[in-house]
Parts: sequence; structure tokens; C-alpha cells
Amino acid sequence: MGSDEAALDEARRDQREPATPPEDRDDWTTDSSSQAASSRPAPPEPDWEDRWRRAVADLDNARKRCARELDRVRADERARVASRWLSVLDNLELALSHARADPATIVSGVQAVRDEAVAVLNALGYPRRDESIYVGLPFDPAKHEVVTVVDDPDAAPGTVVDVLRPGYGDGEAQLRPAAVAVARQQG
Repeated sequence: MGSDEAALDEARRDQREPATPPEDRDDWTTDSSSQAASSRPAPPEPDWEDRWRRAVADLDNARKRCARELDRVRADERARVASRWLSVLDNLELALSHARADPATIVSGVQAVRDEAVAVLNALGYPRRDESIYVGLPFDPAKHEVVTVVDDPDAAPGTVVDVLRPGYGDGEAQLRPAAVAVARQQG
């Protein structure tokens, strides 16, 4: 009866535990269909290193292409901006050629050139901010650059009392903040 019980225990164990292949054997199979599959040649393993090298080369080519495109866009933009300033230079040369003329005409010519330059900056997306609107307002570091601090008994401390140089642009597209004089705190 001992050998029957041992056989029964072995049969129960076989039902509970699935068969696992020995780790050191390559030819272990469980049925005839897997034997047929193992007789077929295995598909070639992908060459991961080759794929990796191709991906790196593609990335490098894309990086170079983007750099060339960026250089081209920068050159186009420089040419576009420079061409807008050509008329300003032409008018300055015209004003200088009339330097021997009446001083009043030279002043009006220089003002016209300045107005043209302001129009060019406006067309490029950097409008000139009106200086007069800042006087009396509190200093704003996003719009102003303090150049000097002055004693002004009529102005509240930290307010703009004078605009020394205008600012160009608005918000995120700011070319230059306005240079201002700010009232000093008393005390």
C-alpha cells in the first residue's frame, strides 16, 4: 500500500504543478506541433544596433536641416528689417545734403525722418509708447527703466515724474522699456 500511496501523491503533484522545461536543454518540447515549429528555421533577429544607428543618423540629419532652416529664416528676417530702414537712411542723407540750407527746413526734415523711423518700428510690431501717459503713474518695472531718482515734493514717492527716453513695444513684444525719472521717497 505504501507504493500505491506514493504513486497517487506523485500523480496529484503532477496535476497541480505544470511541467517546466529544464533550463539547460534547448530541445525540450511538450507536443508534436511545437516539434514541427522548432524544425522550421527561426526568423532572423532584428539588428537593433543597426536600427539605433539609423535613428541617430535620422536625428542628426533633422538637427542639421533645422539649423539650415533657422539660418535661412534669420537671414530673411535681417534682410526684411534692413530693407525697411533703407528709406530712413535715404532721408537722413537727403537731410545732410541740405545742411547748408535754412536751419528751419533741416529741423523739419529731421523730424520727418524720425517720424518715418517710428513708423518702421510700428510696422515691425514695436509701437512707440506715448511718454505723457506715464507721468504721474506708479513705477512699473515691466514698462519702465529707472534712470534717475529725483526730489519732487508734488509727486508721490515711486511715481514717474519724467520720461527721458520713450519705450517701444507692448507686453511680451517689448523692444525697450521707457527710461524714466522717479520721485524719491521722502524721509
